Amino acid sequence: MYKITTIISALVLGLCSQFSMAAPQSPQQFFGYPVGEWHLRHDQIQMYFQQLAATSDKAQLEVIGYTHEQRPVLQLIVSSAENLKKLEQIRVQHLAQLSVGTELTDELPLVIWLGYGVHGNESSGPNASVQVAHHLLTSTDAEVQDWLKNTVILIQPSLNPDGLDRFANWSNMHKGKAPVADSQSREHIEPWPNGRPNHYWFDLNRDWLPLEHPESQARISQFYKWRPAVVGDFHEMGPNTTFFFQPGIPTRTYPLTPKANQQLTAKIADYHAAALDKKGRLYYTEESFDDFYVGKGSTYPDVNASVGILFEQASSRGHLQDSINGPLSFSKTIENQYIVSLSTLRGSVAQKKALQSYQKAFVQESQRLAAEDSVAGYVIAEAEDKTRLAGLLNLLKQHQIKAYPINDRWQHKGQTYQKGQAYYIPLQQSQYLLLKAAFSTQTNFQDNTFYDVSAWTLPYAFNIEFSTVARKPAGVANEPWLPQSESALMPSAGAYAYAFDWTDQKAPLLTQALLEQGVVVRAASKAFFAKTADGEQAFSAGAIVIAAGLQQHNNWFERLGKAQQQVGLSITALTSGLTTKGQDLGSNGFVPVTKPNVLLVAGPDVNSTEAGEVWFNLEKLAGISPSLIEPQRLGRVDLSRYTHIILPDGSYNSLQQKEQQQLNQWAKKGGVLWGHRGGAAFLVRAGLLKAKAWTSADMAMLISDQQLSYADKESLAGQRRIAGAIYQTELDLSHPLTFGINRKDLAVFKNGTFLLAPSGEPFINVALYTDKPQLAGYTAPEYVSRIADGAALMAHNHGDGRVIAMTDNPVFRGYFVGSSRLLVNALFFGKMFSAESSDGEGEDATNDEEEAH
Repeated sequence: MYKITTIISALVLGLCSQFSMAAPQSPQQFFGYPVGEWHLRHDQIQMYFQQLAATSDKAQLEVIGYTHEQRPVLQLIVSSAENLKKLEQIRVQHLAQLSVGTELTDELPLVIWLGYGVHGNESSGPNASVQVAHHLLTSTDAEVQDWLKNTVILIQPSLNPDGLDRFANWSNMHKGKAPVADSQSREHIEPWPNGRPNHYWFDLNRDWLPLEHPESQARISQFYKWRPAVVGDFHEMGPNTTFFFQPGIPTRTYPLTPKANQQLTAKIADYHAAALDKKGRLYYTEESFDDFYVGKGSTYPDVNASVGILFEQASSRGHLQDSINGPLSFSKTIENQYIVSLSTLRGSVAQKKALQSYQKAFVQESQRLAAEDSVAGYVIAEAEDKTRLAGLLNLLKQHQIKAYPINDRWQHKGQTYQKGQAYYIPLQQSQYLLLKAAFSTQTNFQDNTFYDVSAWTLPYAFNIEFSTVARKPAGVANEPWLPQSESALMPSAGAYAYAFDWTDQKAPLLTQALLEQGVVVRAASKAFFAKTADGEQAFSAGAIVIAAGLQQHNNWFERLGKAQQQVGLSITALTSGLTTKGQDLGSNGFVPVTKPNVLLVAGPDVNSTEAGEVWFNLEKLAGISPSLIEPQRLGRVDLSRYTHIILPDGSYNSLQQKEQQQLNQWAKKGGVLWGHRGGAAFLVRAGLLKAKAWTSADMAMLISDQQLSYADKESLAGQRRIAGAIYQTELDLSHPLTFGINRKDLAVFKNGTFLLAPSGEPFINVALYTDKPQLAGYTAPEYVSRIADGAALMAHNHGDGRVIAMTDNPVFRGYFVGSSRLLVNALFFGKMFSAESSDGEGEDATNDEEEAH
């Protein structure tokens, strides 16, 4: 796809160079039909923007990144010809004037960001972007010329090209000669997973903080490259609405958002209202859409010296759709997005001095708040998993947050940290508000009703220890952490065996790479001390051993080296099978590890977002690309091909008795069956998981609905849901599903009220919630006490197989890599344990030696 696009791009640029100073073509001239008659694909938008850049001295087109499907992520920079000639100088001066001690320059242009289509099936924005760009580059209106003189406009026409094309193709392929407005028509009903998410079915408008995807990484690099004063975030909502622009519900604004930010949002809103009034369009503000989660496109800017503004247009989800407000055409939705795009520019230019002063004051106020804060900063620490620690440090760096190594042995709150294990993150830096937000553990708020999530604490997601400190620790380095490429050690050939520990996040990747190379591996069921050329070395439970005497390929050592080089994890040579402590290498305590062949249930009846998160994390953390099979097809596929079946959140209503029996028989024959959230609930209903559960209905009964007025309805709904909070669990660290995790306390993300009840049988409860489990985010107190009685992870035998269930989603938004290890362990160690359920399912054969003795 990328090669084809590149060839087309080159052809277009070659043609345009022949008339480089000719007037840019209008969208209708270029496409051959009016905008809105068909849904534009990303490649069409790309070619149109290339034409604009090639024919105007007021535009510059950049490719700022590529999607998973290798579509380019575009940015068109629009300003006056004079400004573009000194664009880099303007950018540098703009960033410099945000620093403390510099003066504001009235002549310096304001930077404005117009970001469209982060949700692929909200396509009125991307289609409007071509009209906005054409108008700015061709209009002779004095107001437009003034805009270009006083602004640098960053137009990102499609922040989710993969999703946009998925949706555009669907809409176009179902368009009739005359548009069909029937909302039940196939054109308006997208198939699973629809065009909203990206390639891996992630919501990219929730990825501003985690930055898991290339589209988001490209976007954030441009955000910090330019530090825009205003960020327009263009979306769509249901067809039976009108048009929304911020401010949203006042009480649901993130607590750290400056009041001045909200005041500027309200001032610019006057310009949107005036523009829509002129056209007689209906709109509203302050009634819906919170501005709380800082990982969204309209909120992230608010804690970064910008003014983020959310726009929501009623969606035609096709070319024409009936609504309570009459027929809603695609062209009208595009026009509304075009109108408010221009009113954003109009209002921003009118408030130019106020916006620039706000950005300047934001930095100064951040320094003042940091100086007055009772906390000096945070210390994060991880002794064993360097990869996971580097992952958090790198994420912070992408957000321009500085972390400094602590280079001396340091003691804090009864713990001792060695050099290279701990980092100090001072609050006294320009990213003060974002840093406070990223590490927040707040559990109660002015308004406890949330549109999205109420917690996202980054160290909890990475399972990294962190604490607040009142003063700077001793031995802190002068320079912040920077990524370093460390050479992984690969010993020479000829050793008795080779081993690596399971604690590093790269260990599963290396294990999978070895299995794909046909290398025979064993996993340690217990910790041991092995002999090496440099003396004895400790290995924890789960460590992978490659014994030379077990290998079946003459070139196995070459394969070992290839896998090790691919992953970059050090391997240790062992000189003897006799260990100094613990099981010897020939013991049955070293369990064979076989290559997982994973089926991920993904299709209608399944939560596409959570299925995508599993798919993405299996590849990222385990190097495994699963087979994706719809639940409706389970009864027709050969399940014997698979070692593991994963059931993410979903209803699974399509799985009838026949399919349930097939899963039952497959598991009894040795398969490992994993389910979480709705998948776990299904396992309970189907009798595959021998456990009880509290359903959402059971939980709701804990909060009384008696003696309430109708006005209390929304508040009750907010109390009866868990919109997204972080909870603490206590792990059984001796259980194979927890191998590689070095602390018994593990944070999990909870965004639902389903809850597993602990088993009364021994060895089945792998993780239980702690007595005081709420770590961050809001949950009604009635729910917290019940959750404290619940089980987070359970596992037991089922014939020769295993059934594993988790109350929560272990791979939430791709960045909860701490809890993700539980799922990864199930792939490699899923049959390493034995725990009988109360019905006696599964005669385990792992103790043959003891029985024979």
